[in-house]
Amino acid sequence: MTPMMRHADRLPQLGGERFLTDSGLETTLIYHEGRSLPAFSATHLHRDDAGEAYLSGYYDRHAAIAAEWGFGMVFETNTWRASPDWAAALGCTLPELAALNRRAVDFTQDCARTWRSQLPVVVSGVVGPRGDGYAPDRVMTAEVAAEYHSFQTAILAEGGVDQITAYTITTVPEAVGIVRAGVRAGLPVVISFTVETDGCLPTGQPLGEAITAVDRATAGAAAYFMVNCAHPSHFRAEIERGGAWLTRLRGLRANASCRSHAELEAMTTLDSGDPDALGEDYAALSRLLPGLVVMGGCCGTDHRHVAAIGRCCARAPHHGVA
Repeated sequence: MTPMMRHADRLPQLGGERFLTDSGLETTLIYHEGRSLPAFSATHLHRDDAGEAYLSGYYDRHAAIAAEWGFGMVFETNTWRASPDWAAALGCTLPELAALNRRAVDFTQDCARTWRSQLPVVVSGVVGPRGDGYAPDRVMTAEVAAEYHSFQTAILAEGGVDQITAYTITTVPEAVGIVRAGVRAGLPVVISFTVETDGCLPTGQPLGEAITAVDRATAGAAAYFMVNCAHPSHFRAEIERGGAWLTRLRGLRANASCRSHAELEAMTTLDSGDPDALGEDYAALSRLLPGLVVMGGCCGTDHRHVAAIGRCCARAPHHGVA
């Protein structure tokens, strides 16, 4: 067993207990709060007290939902688009970007600390793709990806996060590189792929094949895998086909809308879908995925969707698979 896997064994969600996490922060800020987000990044909220006051209420709202329905809470750092190539678009120098990452970790740790006496908590250091989250516009080798992502994973690890979670990943080599960067930083790593309406990555590779390929290239070093930024209708058929890889799929952060990525990109209004229907989708998927232990929302979702997910999944049978 690798050192990475020994760290992963200490993650409480891998003991079978279920956790909620938050929802679509960026789309909530743009469409519900009327805020402008440079490069679709909310990391600038850590630059002032008003921004962090908003984030504090946002985290508390979701943690209260987790407590209400008997779940733990994964607190995710607001650092999805805060890696080196995005510094210029965010108006930062590299040292300033590093400082924002550090501040995001410290802030999230403080938010999580206030809930530790009420429910199990995990602090997740979030990274995102080097390029576009909807398209594999920059295909790196695994070695280049590991070097690139080591800048951010090292900062997150220094801040004491419990794990690294990479969201909206579109290619296997980048996923492999992020796992390797996490190994270097001494942390468990979660890889969350995004898929198109056919259940395949934007490269055309089926989800199950991608998960298997990452495990093969890293000797199974990832703690587990997730899917995000896609509607359950996009990947349910892939899950129903089955396969040994399903035991590695432990988390979901779905979109509210069943529209494709291309359709969502072209829209000027928010498609929030139906929170109750999304909650029922999660309950149905939990029956197909007995190892499903982390659930939240992605684009178009807000606390209403997470509340529906919590309510519906609290009623659904849970096998507590470790």
